Amino acid sequence: MIKTRKSIFWLLIVVFILGGCSSSSSNPEQKTLTLWYWNRALDDKLIQAVQTQFPDVRINAQKIGGDFKSKLKTTLAGGGSGPDIVAFNDWVTELFPSSDHFYDLYELGAKDIEPDYLDWKWQLGVTPEGKMIAMPIDTGPTALFYREDLFSKAGLPTDPEEVHKQMGTWEDYFKAGQKLQQAFGGKVKLTDSISNIYSQVNAQSDKIYFDKNDNFIGESPDSSMKKAWDLAVQASQMGVLANTNMFSSEWNASMNNGKIASFVSAVWHKQILMDAAPDTAGKWRVARAPGGDGNVGGSFLAIMKTSKYPKESFEVMKWLLNSENQVTAFKDINLFPSATKALDAPVMKEKEDFFGGQSTGEIFTESARNVKPAYFGSKFGNVNGIVSRELQSVALGKDPDTAWNDALKRVKKELLR
Repeated sequence: MIKTRKSIFWLLIVVFILGGCSSSSSNPEQKTLTLWYWNRALDDKLIQAVQTQFPDVRINAQKIGGDFKSKLKTTLAGGGSGPDIVAFNDWVTELFPSSDHFYDLYELGAKDIEPDYLDWKWQLGVTPEGKMIAMPIDTGPTALFYREDLFSKAGLPTDPEEVHKQMGTWEDYFKAGQKLQQAFGGKVKLTDSISNIYSQVNAQSDKIYFDKNDNFIGESPDSSMKKAWDLAVQASQMGVLANTNMFSSEWNASMNNGKIASFVSAVWHKQILMDAAPDTAGKWRVARAPGGDGNVGGSFLAIMKTSKYPKESFEVMKWLLNSENQVTAFKDINLFPSATKALDAPVMKEKEDFFGGQSTGEIFTESARNVKPAYFGSKFGNVNGIVSRELQSVALGKDPDTAWNDALKRVKKELLR
């Protein structure tokens, strides 16, 4: 009897061990997909839900800090395997020369879902040769943020439609700014900086620095570069700028203490404004931007050629970025949709206390639907940095014509590298 009990005991031990081994490898066919992204580029809750949606897939999500773009470019240059799925920011065109490192999403079935997305956003991930290397995550439609109370005291319109009607052009906006500043004895400025005016005018254009053959077109009469330069200089010469740059403590303070009455920026600046100027809650409104609708920012997902599982990666991307999940990401972390059906969601019409009960989502949605398709070129960042630095020198007193010529010389030198 004792011997029998011992046998049963050891048999149970063996069964338990084998059962444990079996459960730990219950799905030997499971594929691991590595994902590189940065904080708030994607909704973490949706990433975690991939496991439920795709039982045969395990996501190894790596949130990369620091200079994300440099790490990716270093990986590409070194020939490293990298992740299966990788996020791009709005510098997507800088990676077009390295397009052979990424799968053509058209070959994986992207054509079937192309109609589901805003066309101008979708095309930003397509190379001039027609290869699609990046799928849209979110967008950054722009609009005019303005203080309703300050506009009212200055005798300017305060209703968003009336503001857009009377300040539909940059020139009219600047003139309104002079009136506002006179009303406050110069203690309040219309807007923030010369470089932001330049950036926002370019964001509204379909022709900025390069054509699709990467030829520099900045000097062309129909390019945006000179138009944006002239408007930015005009704003400086009219004295409507506070010469305060975004993403600075000075900018934050100016917003909170009412020293700046308005600025044009993307939808993601709502959260920045709310954090920077909590004392102004309820006083801000949003209208369509002077000069037209534009876009600043917005991210993408791509699949590296070294991935062993491109089909599975694409299916995961499709699910993460479908319209339903884009609505979820908007609710969770304010990622403004790139999928057209998501723009029709009821959440886009919800009223917001910080903006005086206005539904700003309706303004940004209309902006997103009317952005012009544009090609930025692989050296957009280099050129834009050069021109912006020269504009800053104009704000500090440099002759605009001299600064323009210096900017062109430096741009052409950069393009020869």
